[in-house]
Amino acid sequence: MLLAIVIGIGGVALRDSALKPLRWLVIAFVELIRNTPFLVQIFLVFFGLSSIGITLSATGYQEPEAILRDADIVMYRAKANGKARHELFDEAMHARAVALLRTETDLRRAVERDEFRVVYQPILSLLTGEVAGFEALVRWQHPERGLVPPAEFIPVAEETGLIVEIGRRVLAESCRQLREWQARGLASDALHVSVNLSGKQFAQAGLAARVSEALDAAGLDPRCLRLEITESVIMGNAEATCAALERLRALGIGVSIDDFGTGYSSLSYLRRFPLDVLKIDRSFVAGLGRDDEDSAIVAAIVQMARTLGLTVVAEGVERPEQLERLRELDCDRAQGRLIAEPMPADDVIRLMESTTA
Repeated sequence: MLLAIVIGIGGVALRDSALKPLRWLVIAFVELIRNTPFLVQIFLVFFGLSSIGITLSATGYQEPEAILRDADIVMYRAKANGKARHELFDEAMHARAVALLRTETDLRRAVERDEFRVVYQPILSLLTGEVAGFEALVRWQHPERGLVPPAEFIPVAEETGLIVEIGRRVLAESCRQLREWQARGLASDALHVSVNLSGKQFAQAGLAARVSEALDAAGLDPRCLRLEITESVIMGNAEATCAALERLRALGIGVSIDDFGTGYSSLSYLRRFPLDVLKIDRSFVAGLGRDDEDSAIVAAIVQMARTLGLTVVAEGVERPEQLERLRELDCDRAQGRLIAEPMPADDVIRLMESTTA
C-alpha cells in the first residue's frame, strides 16, 4: 500500500544541509501516521512498508500529477537499492526520467516505422580459421539522433514489453538473410546465425511455434539457427525452463547460454538443461594473456564444456594475445572486435565473397 504525506514548513528555504534532518523527520512521521494520507505543500513522500521516495516542490512542478509521478519513480529506486531506504528525487533524476520517457515514446514510434536494423558479427572457428557463423544484433536508426546504442534502448524495450515485437522481427530477418546468402552460394549449410532471446520472449506461450513460423517463412534449415539465452533468464522455474528448451530443441535448433559466468553459473543446470553452446563472458576473456586467474577460469570452463559435450565460444576478443591464449586452451570459437566488428548484411556479403574467391 502507498501513502502520500504532506509536511508544510512555512517560510523555510530548503538547502542541501537541511535535507538530512528532513529525511529523518519524514521517516519518524511515517511511523506515526502510516495509514493516513496528507496533502503536500513543501514536499511529497510516497512510501511502502519500508521504502520512501521524496520529491521537493521547489523542483518547479506545474501539475500535481508530475509530483506524484516523480515521487513514485524515486520510491521504486529506493526499493531497487535495497529495502528500508529513502531516496530524494533531484534535478538530475528528473532529467533522466524525462529522457527515459522520450526514449520510450520514440521507441514505440520506431516499432511502427520499422527503424530497426540487424547487423551481424562473425564468429570464428579456432580450429579451421574460418567463419563458422554470425551473431545477429539489433540496432536502432533514429531519424534525428542517428544510431542509438543498444544500452540506451534495450532496457526500455524490455521494461515496456516492446522487446517481444523487436525480437520477433530480428529473428525473422536473420533467418531470411541467412537463407538468402545460402541461395546465392555464399554460405554453406554448416553456417549458423545466433539470435538473442529476451526474458519476455522466452516466457511467452507458443514460443516454439513462433520460431517455427520464422524458419518456415524463410525456408531455413533449423540446424542453421541458434537462440542465445542468458543465465538469469533460464534460472526461474526449472521445470518450465526445461520444457521450453526441449520444445525449442525438438525443432532442430541449437540453444546457447550467453554471458556464461556472470549469473548463477550453476553446474546443475548445465547437466539438466538441453544446451548446445556456452559463450564465455567478455569479463573473463579481457584478462587473457595478462591475468593467470582469468586464464585458469577460462581453461576450467572449456574443460567442463568439453566433458558435457558443449561447444565453447569466447566473447569480446580484442587483442591478439587473447586469441592466441584461447587457441592454447582449445577453445572452439571466438568473436570480438579483433576478428570483426558487427556489420550490415552488405558487408557480410563482401566478406564471404572475399573468402570464397
